[in-house]
Amino acid sequence: MLDDLAILLPPVLAAEPPVDVALVLGSGLAGLADSIEAAHVVPYADIAGAPVPARQVPGHSGCLVIGELGGKRVAAFQGRVHCYQGFSAREASFPARLASAMGARVLVVTNASGGVSEGLSAGDLVLISDHINLACDNPLTGWPGPQGGTPFVPMRDAYDPELRDLALAAAAEAGVDLVAGGTYAWVRGPSFETPAEVAMLRGLGADIVGMSTVPEVIAARALGLRVLGLSLVTNAAAGAGLSHDEVLATGRLAEERMHRLALAILQRLP
Repeated sequence: MLDDLAILLPPVLAAEPPVDVALVLGSGLAGLADSIEAAHVVPYADIAGAPVPARQVPGHSGCLVIGELGGKRVAAFQGRVHCYQGFSAREASFPARLASAMGARVLVVTNASGGVSEGLSAGDLVLISDHINLACDNPLTGWPGPQGGTPFVPMRDAYDPELRDLALAAAAEAGVDLVAGGTYAWVRGPSFETPAEVAMLRGLGADIVGMSTVPEVIAARALGLRVLGLSLVTNAAAGAGLSHDEVLATGRLAEERMHRLALAILQRLP
């Protein structure tokens, strides 16, 4: 186990200039990286220390794309690993830890989710305002903290309030409907939720549910990164006929809106 949450910059990335913003692109959303200019594409398998599954989940191509987007220097993670693949939360937090090593001060996390709140429909974009960790794991487990500091990281404003206001303003400017706030429940997966579990999640105050993101957010906050979270609702949780293909198809339909929103957000960031 690592003694520190931070990681050294791998040699393959050491010559890259620092980035302003890192983006983690979830299921069906990796196409946003295709718009990055002067792109340097690095497969995760070429990055020392990166967790690489034996088989990539469809929609997670497993590449880091570095370049220019929206007037900012960005590092875009095309996909992530998940605890349901057998990885720990510490390993799943790798994008946040590498983003910190690359100099990023803002981490934008995106994901696909199931709609728990009855008012949400497939295709809705939700600005994440809070989360519930139901996966019984934490990337800070066993970490003494930087230079022997504390791993007891406050999570009250894990999803930065100023960045959320910025995102809402950017969405209005770009003409993209964005649900103003939602609580994301992290479950381990990979099976989808039962109707009883969805009822439980609704009772706990969750609006959306998914199998990722929270390890990255916790690690990012421990390392001092500001976090913005965006979720694409791809299906009604516990709905009929659920499949990962449905998740990917909804992601493809939302790509243009996500592209416009991401550009508007990046342009507004200081």
